[in-house]
Amino acid sequence: MNITKETLELRVVAESIRLVTLQTLAHIGFGHVGGAMSIVETLAVLYGGELKCDPQNPDWDARDRLVMSKGHAGPALYATLSLRGFFPKEMLKELNQGGGRLPSHCDMNKTAGVDMTTGSLGQGISTAIGLALGMRLNKANNYAYLVLGDGECNEGQVWEGAIFAAHNKLGELITFVDWNKQQLDGYTKDIMDMGNVEEKFRAFGWHCQTVAGHEPEKIKAAIIEAKGVKDAPSVIILDTIKGYGCSFAQGVEANHHMNFTKEQMEEAIDIQVKRLEAAKTSAKEGKGE
Repeated sequence: MNITKETLELRVVAESIRLVTLQTLAHIGFGHVGGAMSIVETLAVLYGGELKCDPQNPDWDARDRLVMSKGHAGPALYATLSLRGFFPKEMLKELNQGGGRLPSHCDMNKTAGVDMTTGSLGQGISTAIGLALGMRLNKANNYAYLVLGDGECNEGQVWEGAIFAAHNKLGELITFVDWNKQQLDGYTKDIMDMGNVEEKFRAFGWHCQTVAGHEPEKIKAAIIEAKGVKDAPSVIILDTIKGYGCSFAQGVEANHHMNFTKEQMEEAIDIQVKRLEAAKTSAKEGKGE
């Protein structure tokens, strides 16, 4: 498979995830829209081939692990797992429902395919480090993938973990920072300006890259490069837009957790259906934009 064809197919996967995420949120009329939309392309690349897993055997010992530390991106992860075959699409209606298997933030005890319970922001890096260390001790050829929010990087625990991972040369750990420039209460630059996040991780001893976070081919290339680094943890800063691709959320400041009308969601879904069809046509014809 040449890279052009692969890129086109990954775009189809991404647009499919975005559509199913919107359809999932549509059932309840509210939810974590912004941060779910900005991480879609990364999930497409991971579950499109880079993350080793088996939907028929979610607890497979030889799998890679994903820690969605920004647990509020659960709707996008749930959509991805459903499309990948971890559970039937009908189960997506359980999102945020009492007694359901799809809580607002990810829970490994409730959802097939979720490797770690997350949502108390800042703590995911510690569990991902533990998973990576376990892989090393078991001499397993696996990776622990970690997804952090940029606002989450305000937490001191993130940087304690960064020091520890670098000291232990954890090449088994590949981290993504969803740099969408917004957090729950506003813009990151106004709440706690982190400056150049890539340079901060580099100063802590990490292998660092910054890529366009809505371009699957660039994310994939960054992951391949990170896998070639054996003596240091890697971080990939994803330059993204919060709410990306959702007509009523993109460009809105208060889009972390939001209510929306039926009409707003119907319009967003209609737009997304067209985006998906266009991606499928491009993949079929073998033509990019």
